[in-house]
Amino acid sequence: MASDYPILELNEATVIRSHSRILDRFSLSIKRDENTAIVGPNGSGKSTLIKLLTSQLHPLAHHDNTAPVKIFGKSSWDIFKMRTHLGIVSSDLQEDFIHNTRRGHISGQDVVISGFFSSLRLFSHHKVTGNMVTKASEALDRIGAGYLSQKMLDEMSTGEVQRVLIARALVHDPEVLVFDEPTTGLDLVARHKCISIMRKIAREGTTVILITHHIEEIIPEIGRVILLQKGTVAFDGPKREVLTSDKLSNVYNYPVILEEKAGFYEATLNHEDVIV
Repeated sequence: MASDYPILELNEATVIRSHSRILDRFSLSIKRDENTAIVGPNGSGKSTLIKLLTSQLHPLAHHDNTAPVKIFGKSSWDIFKMRTHLGIVSSDLQEDFIHNTRRGHISGQDVVISGFFSSLRLFSHHKVTGNMVTKASEALDRIGAGYLSQKMLDEMSTGEVQRVLIARALVHDPEVLVFDEPTTGLDLVARHKCISIMRKIAREGTTVILITHHIEEIIPEIGRVILLQKGTVAFDGPKREVLTSDKLSNVYNYPVILEEKAGFYEATLNHEDVIV
């Protein structure tokens, strides 16, 4: 069973792009049921980490032929089979749908069904079954977005597009859902709804991995926080131990004041320290 293995194992993974080390001997292991936030400033390696998960990038091979990256204990996956275990909701995917698919006038239900085919839309050669339609409806209802089933994508707000894409990732009922910068481009209300959906999914037993540079997005259900800095793990451990003013100030190289309110954390800077 895939769940017998850690969700993600990185063993001294090194990624070089344009002659620069983006990840440098990066090691990390995340277990199932271990809701985790991976946080860091721009350039810390968060985007590269997502690209390793989706096989868009590959690390340098080890000399001893051991795999630097394993997902559910395997170093290679058929992308269709992997999505039954691990779903990804990313700002990049949201941009792809908004800019490439809206011209096509596609319904929310069809966007969700497209997840079965890993495509941006449904094509004539796709064989949509009754079970797929049922699964799509269930995924939309699960996050309170059933009303978007027949609404056209080009008529949706950015927040509604994002909710449909969350349902698209859930349509396979994955063990793990990765949120990569999930509130990018969302207004105040849409951002609140996104965070509420993350909490609901975590409470229902799906393991949540959140990749973000916004501390306030770390939901109370997340128990582990990993702080990245320049392609390495700077701090890793229980949320209360890692999320401190000193550690955040170290990672961001700037004085940060951190406060906890009702299970959420809020980071503030010195607004008087302004360069004009």
